[in-house]
Amino acid sequence: MNARLLLALALLAPVSLIAALMVGSADLSIGQLLSNDAGTQRDIVWQLRAPRAASAFACGGLLALSGLLLQVLLRNPLADPYLLGISGGAAVGALGAMLLGLAISVKFSALAGALAAMGLVWGLSFRRSQWSLHHLLLTGVSLSAGFGALVSLILSLAPATSVQGMLYWLMGDLSYTSAPGLTWAALLMITALVLLFTRHLDILILGDLKARSLGVAVRPFQVGIYFLAAVATAMAVLEAGSIGFVGMIVPHLLRLLGMHEHRWLVPSSVLLGGSFLVLADTLARTLFAPQQLPVGIVTALLGVPLLLTLLTRQHAVR
Repeated sequence: MNARLLLALALLAPVSLIAALMVGSADLSIGQLLSNDAGTQRDIVWQLRAPRAASAFACGGLLALSGLLLQVLLRNPLADPYLLGISGGAAVGALGAMLLGLAISVKFSALAGALAAMGLVWGLSFRRSQWSLHHLLLTGVSLSAGFGALVSLILSLAPATSVQGMLYWLMGDLSYTSAPGLTWAALLMITALVLLFTRHLDILILGDLKARSLGVAVRPFQVGIYFLAAVATAMAVLEAGSIGFVGMIVPHLLRLLGMHEHRWLVPSSVLLGGSFLVLADTLARTLFAPQQLPVGIVTALLGVPLLLTLLTRQHAVR
């Protein structure tokens, strides 16, 4: 069952990417995609659609992987990549740069905000030199609320001409992605690292005492999970803004489909998260073309009914 589902997701990934290349304001055929003729069509595919689709897949994979790691770390099915305030810090940095008219430094400011939030959560989650998951969660939630208030303040102070761009960033925007190489490198490196410790993830979810009895160095492993999830979230936010719902829903969907071992869950989450965001972004730029929607709106509109449908069917079977 797990192998078949993983194979299906491995086939879905290239299908979603090809669909993103074909569909748009100017629909293209497979033959036109494969053509080497120079011209407008080639520019549309390789300069506009291909970088955007590649960025969407990498960001979706990072968010899904981050959500999976945080759900294991906190043993909370509601955990998602934005729970620990990292995206809030990035949002304050990015929107602050926009407010000051520093458009060229938006990504640098978002990176500075994400790193500052990561450092604050890490530092404040210590108590008497001991690191605590409970303090980590409370610190992250508190900082998220504080960053949310700062974002609202920036929006209220921003001129009307800047508010739309800020809102698009807050709801996820892949319009300006052009070089997804760094995001892909982060996705591949983090996925490879996590795959080395899938057995430890299976054990950790059973509880700290059980994990220690089975030889897992619990605290160092939890710290490693936190930093990998934080880096994955930060890289996705820097590339595409705050795209909600992907990190929470993708691991849930896979578990509802019967996948529980992390040696299957990790690659499946990356493939499904990437494909889901590619398809959502394709819809976001084509549903009301030439106007484009923030991709975060589409992920929620697609994800909520899908998750509720699966939950309803599971309840009916029981």
